[in-house]
Amino acid sequence: MPPYAEDPQDVSAPKGVAERGGDADPGETTVLGEAADPSGRGADPEARREAFGWTEDAALRRAEAGLVRTLRPRAATSDLLDLASNDYLGLTHRAEITEAAAEAARRWGAGSTGSRLVTGTTRLHTRLEHELAEFCGFEAALVFSSGYTANLAVLTALSARDGLIVSDAGNHASIVDGCRLSRAETAVVPHAEPAAVAKTLAARPGRRALVVSDSVFSVDGDKAPLAGLAAACREHAAGLVVDDAHGFGVLGDGGRGAVHEAGLAGDPDVVATLTLSKSLGSQGGAVLGPARVIEHLVNAARTFIFDTGLAPAAAGGALASLRLIAAEPALAARARTVASTLHRLLTDAGLAAVRPDAAVVSVRAPGPSEALRWAADCRELGLGVGCFRPPSVPDGVSRLRLTARADLTDAEIERAVATIVRTAPAGAVGTGASTTAAARTTV
Repeated sequence: MPPYAEDPQDVSAPKGVAERGGDADPGETTVLGEAADPSGRGADPEARREAFGWTEDAALRRAEAGLVRTLRPRAATSDLLDLASNDYLGLTHRAEITEAAAEAARRWGAGSTGSRLVTGTTRLHTRLEHELAEFCGFEAALVFSSGYTANLAVLTALSARDGLIVSDAGNHASIVDGCRLSRAETAVVPHAEPAAVAKTLAARPGRRALVVSDSVFSVDGDKAPLAGLAAACREHAAGLVVDDAHGFGVLGDGGRGAVHEAGLAGDPDVVATLTLSKSLGSQGGAVLGPARVIEHLVNAARTFIFDTGLAPAAAGGALASLRLIAAEPALAARARTVASTLHRLLTDAGLAAVRPDAAVVSVRAPGPSEALRWAADCRELGLGVGCFRPPSVPDGVSRLRLTARADLTDAEIERAVATIVRTAPAGAVGTGASTTAAARTTV
C-alpha cells in the first residue's frame, strides 16, 4: 500500500478531470470537454491575450490603494543597517555557520535529490531532527523544506473532514492556508483569548479538535497565552498546535522557545512547528511533538511525502546554528534586551510602539502610504526596516516592523532610533505610546 494511503484528504481527480487509467492514455490527464486543438493555436489572438487581462485591473487597484509590492534584490554585502530581516540572533553570516553549510554542500551535493522518503534524507537531516527535539524538549522532530510546509502538514494530517480547528485571528498566513486545506470546520476566535477558545470547543463536543496559535505574533510581536490555551484544550480533549517561528531562539531557557518557556514541551497533546530561517539563520522548517505524531506525519502529510527534501547546505547550516545557540545561551537574552531598548527609546521619542514580548518591535504609522514612505526614507538614510500594510495585517493598521537582532551594538540601536524618529511622518510622533499589544484592534 502506498505511503499516502492513510492520508485523510481526498486524492481523487478534481472536477472536470478524468482519472488516469481505463481508456485514457497512461501518463496523460484528460480534461473533459477539451477542444480538439489542445494547443489553442487556432484561437483568436486577442482572446488569448485577454485570458489574464484582469490582472491589469488588479494592478491598477493596488496602485490606487498604495499597496504595490516589488522585489528588491539585495547585494551580498551592504552598508545598510538591517532591522528588517528575521535574523534574530545574527547568525546568517557567522563564519562557522556559512562554512558548515558549504561543507554540507561539498559532501552531500547542492540538492537533496528527491523527496525525504526516496533519496532526500541524509544523515544531516536525521541528526538535525534528533538535536532539535532534544534541545527543545520534545520526543521527536521532522524537518521540512520550509516552516510554511510544516504548518500545512500538521493542520492537514492531524485534522479530519468532520473535525474542528480553532484558530487565533492573528495567526500567520501559513496557518490560515493550512486550515483551508484541512477541509475541517475552522472557527476563528478573537486574538489571544483562551476563554473564547474554550467556549468554541464546548459548543462543538465530541469532535476531533485542534487549537492552533502562533507563539509570538509576527505583526506586533506579542506573545500568545499558551498556558491558558493548553488549559482550554485539556478541558475539551483537543490538541494544541503552536507555531513557534518567532519564539524559538529568543524565548525560553537559552532560546528553547515559547513552548518550552510555558512548560508545555514534550507534553503528549502538544505539537510545535518552527522555522530554521529565523533564529538559526538558515532555511527550512520543522515539526516537534510526540513520536507517534511524527510517525503519522511521515506517512500522511502530503507536504512531506511529495516535496523535495531540504537542501543539505540548509540542514548543515541549521545544525551548526543549533549547536552554537546551545553553546551561547546569552544570545537569546541579548535579542530580548535589544527589543526592550528599541521600544523604550522609540516611545520616549513619542512614537506609538508595542511593547515586545520577543524580538519584534512594531511602530504604528498613520496609514499605508505614510508607512511606505517612512520605510523608504529610512532606507535612504542607511536603515532597513520592515513595512507592514493591509492586507498583510489583520487589523488594518499599517506599521514599521523592526527586528531586534542579538548582534546589534548599542551605537547601532541609537542610530536606528534616531533615523526612525527623524523620518517619522506627520501624525506618527506625539500619538502616545502603545505599550502593549492589547492596544491593537483585532478581528
